[in-house]
Amino acid sequence: MIDLRLLREDPDRVRASQRARGEDVDVVDALLAADERRRSSSSRYDELRNEQRQLGKLVAKATGEEKAELLKRTGALAAEVKAANAEQTEAEAETERLLKQLANFLSPEVPIGGEEDFVTLEEVGTPRDFGAEGFEPRDHVELGRILGAIDTERAAKVSGSRFYYLTGVGALLELALVNLAMAQATEAGFTPMITPSLVKPPAMEGTGFLGQAAENVFYLEQDDFYLVGTSEVTLAGYHMDEILDADRLPLRYAGFSPCFRREAGTYGKDTRGIIRVHQFDKVEMFSFVAPEDAEAEHKRLLQWEKDFLNKLGLAYRVIDVASGDLGASAMRKYDIEAWIPTQGKYRELTSTSNCGEFQARRLNIRMRGEDGNRPLATLNGTLCAVPRTIVAILETHQLADGSVVVPEALRPYLGGREILEPVGK
Repeated sequence: MIDLRLLREDPDRVRASQRARGEDVDVVDALLAADERRRSSSSRYDELRNEQRQLGKLVAKATGEEKAELLKRTGALAAEVKAANAEQTEAEAETERLLKQLANFLSPEVPIGGEEDFVTLEEVGTPRDFGAEGFEPRDHVELGRILGAIDTERAAKVSGSRFYYLTGVGALLELALVNLAMAQATEAGFTPMITPSLVKPPAMEGTGFLGQAAENVFYLEQDDFYLVGTSEVTLAGYHMDEILDADRLPLRYAGFSPCFRREAGTYGKDTRGIIRVHQFDKVEMFSFVAPEDAEAEHKRLLQWEKDFLNKLGLAYRVIDVASGDLGASAMRKYDIEAWIPTQGKYRELTSTSNCGEFQARRLNIRMRGEDGNRPLATLNGTLCAVPRTIVAILETHQLADGSVVVPEALRPYLGGREILEPVGK
């Protein structure tokens, strides 16, 4: 959540941020009114409690009719204190409710607009010209069948649409990618983590996934658990309700977990293959830093993502995501989109977001420094979303006979294998 002091000092900035996101602007004025009521009711309660304490001292010293009058006032005052306390509690709850409806402040550098209004920051690598090589590229579904690596038909039989099996070299390819990602993250100073997939409501709400993203979250009503769509949730919640010493920062974690998404609102989109699925595995980077270091950390996370894709020999572009396409928690987000040959376009492979103090305030995570305790900043970045990375590798590095060249960086994690051969070859 945002800092209420900033809302009071510069409400126009908050209105502009909400407007640029395409979010409700009226909530800003409603929140200002609720906050004013909260502060006035709190002052009123404090005044009445002080009067109550002073009255108690007078009653102890009074006698006769004076004491009777004071006792009469004491009874009336008790009712007023009770009413003021109820008003304060109600105003605080309303302020909290409205505060959680506000998205994070946008960074001033964020492009304004909708999904297609991103700014391309750079393009890396050159997409292969399969026509010049004399053959038509196969898509990842056909390659997966030829290699015995992907089985969506049996997954549909067992689990339904948007599920898949990775089999044979497909399963080995996932393990190789995860190990390569974890090796890179560990070398960069991240603590490797295997995280839970089920979380309590405060963790999901605290990271901002029960707002605009709620429709894509799986909820187990009987147990009051949510299935995470990313280990960002569990990594952010790891230090929930804690105060971290400033000299320990930055704290960096690399979490491996399954991820679960409803993919609501995507009917008819990416129904073929494993680009858009309900369950997949991912390695996620997460950083806790001082707010003044957040922008630099964001650039570092982006570079680590680029380093990983460079090792895989993929052509990609980096985009600065526009305001209307940002999640509620993000101040700014960079996406890396890999070139998918059979689609003839770039598709999102990784992203990294600077969430500033937004999640830390919601999760009550603070840093202890020379100036006392204050909220810190959180950032996240996908190092490897497994299925989409497999799609990009298979389609980019395929040969005319359906075999696939293994990127050199992955070979040590595949027993030195240089080529994925068609089954039965």
